[in-house]
Amino acid sequence: MAERFTEHLREKVTGIWEAQHQHPFVRGIGDGTLDKERFKFWLRQDYIFLIEYARLLALAAARSPDLETMTRFAQLINETLGTEMSLHRAYAAELGIGAGELEHESPAPTTQGYTDFLLRVAATGDFAELAAALLPCMWGFSEIGQRLARLPAPSEECYARWIATYGSREFAELAQWCRELLDCLTEGLPERDLQKLEAAFFTSSRYEWQFWEMAWKMERWQI
Repeated sequence: MAERFTEHLREKVTGIWEAQHQHPFVRGIGDGTLDKERFKFWLRQDYIFLIEYARLLALAAARSPDLETMTRFAQLINETLGTEMSLHRAYAAELGIGAGELEHESPAPTTQGYTDFLLRVAATGDFAELAAALLPCMWGFSEIGQRLARLPAPSEECYARWIATYGSREFAELAQWCRELLDCLTEGLPERDLQKLEAAFFTSSRYEWQFWEMAWKMERWQI
């Protein structure tokens, strides 16, 4: 059986994705030792990111080649704007962050760079490139959540909930659908086009690691 294109992509970014698993921010969620100020910083930045990610999904829905794909992306938009962002708002309330504070947070350099990259690909690339660029976020979070879920649950309740959300079967099914979509889109594509998709996937994977690093360092503009 021929290797799926997404399996090939995953092999190419093994080092980057393993660096995510080993990042002190991710490990701190897993064992419950992550400093709350770092988590609050991540929460505010990820809230901004999810707004832009929902725009990316909306563009994917608009550019979908068929009604079934359009419908599924519409569901993903609802999952992002509804379920995932509601979870963020609940965390924020528990941590003393008001809704207005979330809405008016300024993007850190990495947040700005990552979202600009995703929306540029969505606007100027083809549909398969868009699918390749959005996949590392969903697939990567699912993989991190599932790996952390195999460890003893942290005593810090909000981190345990974080792991339960991203390690859930439902979230894994969303990531799996995105993988299957990209595998379908790449059937029969010439090598030149596959390399373009690989580059988009690689860049998003790098930004995923950089996002953890940004939150760990609580990155801000220097000037």
